[in-house]
Amino acid sequence: MTGNPALAIETHELVKVYGETRALDGLDLTVRTGTIHGVLGPNGAGKTTAMKILATLLRPTSGNAQVLGHDVVREAAAVRRRIGLTGQTMALDEDMTGLQNLILAGRLQGLRHRPATARAEQLLEAFELTEVGNRLVKTYSGGQKRRIDVAASMVVTHELLFLDEPTTGLDPRSRSEVWQMIRVLVQDGGTVLLTTQYLDEADQMADDLTLIDHGQVVARGTPAELKTSRADGVLEVLLTDPSRRAEAGTLLARAIGAGVDAESDPSRLLVKIPDADQAARALGELARAGISVEDFTLGQPSLDTVFLALTGHSTLDDTREEEAEVRA
Repeated sequence: MTGNPALAIETHELVKVYGETRALDGLDLTVRTGTIHGVLGPNGAGKTTAMKILATLLRPTSGNAQVLGHDVVREAAAVRRRIGLTGQTMALDEDMTGLQNLILAGRLQGLRHRPATARAEQLLEAFELTEVGNRLVKTYSGGQKRRIDVAASMVVTHELLFLDEPTTGLDPRSRSEVWQMIRVLVQDGGTVLLTTQYLDEADQMADDLTLIDHGQVVARGTPAELKTSRADGVLEVLLTDPSRRAEAGTLLARAIGAGVDAESDPSRLLVKIPDADQAARALGELARAGISVEDFTLGQPSLDTVFLALTGHSTLDDTREEEAEVRA
């Protein structure tokens, strides 16, 4: 595989096998230089396995992968010098302060003490952690720990930054702050590979998306391209009485001839629908059955609806765990 300077990442037929489990099953991934590329999929899809291979933390079973023009197996040291990584597991010393953790991260990456301290203080301010910067990390809230962990990956500017579900556990404001820092990084010429299960994060942050399931690519494109690739609209129904959701779902499926997705909200139902007339007929069926609808909307498919149409399940399906990855 020949490196393409326009691509920060390029993989071909990437496979990773743990025993009888194929965590990656012929993954072909391309990431354009100078972009935020989102990898979207449920737990067990292979997102973390792919990121670990690209960051040289795992060796692939077969296939090829290049990062910034370097082979991840033969030239692992060259790859490591040019990338940063924030994994799902936080790499913090909880018996040190937040400031000390950031200074240490800078020193380990070649900064002298004074520049490392200045950068650490800058990041504490950017992530609104200045007030707790001199407290031990073990006294931090979960959100504060995650923010300091993400900040540590940004002490030194890397050509390519891997972020594995970086905003998991953060409140909306903290998530927004992390998003802004990522955008600044890319504006300064960097590239970001972001894995996430948050649909709004993928939609708002990513220039390009790769949807994966069972270790394979199921779709790729910009968020807008993926949503418009599905001709069907989506009817969202909010029921007055949640206890009648199962009955309502059966009626909608019969009237529309399509599967109905039960949202985590017990009052809501989602169904793909080709036209507004069919939506009106479906709502009429509910009214004739005496099922009261508090509200409904008919709109463009979401990324989760696209994923549901392609795979038969939601991106937030947690039924499959990447146990092999955890053991690795």
